[in-house]
Amino acid sequence: MKRVTTTQRIRQWLARPTVSFIARTVLYLLIMLLLVYLYSYRGISNSHFIYNEF
Repeated sequence: MKRVTTTQRIRQWLARPTVSFIARTVLYLLIMLLLVYLYSYRGISNSHFIYNEF
């Protein structure tokens, strides 16, 4: 009898289309939120545009 390891069970679970879709959606959402946070941290009003004073 072949024994299934925990990593094989996790890989089989992640290979399901529904789980894969949800995991990718959450991952991409986290990346987008991180990018928005980093962009807002810099501040739009604090730009170093050369013609800002004109």
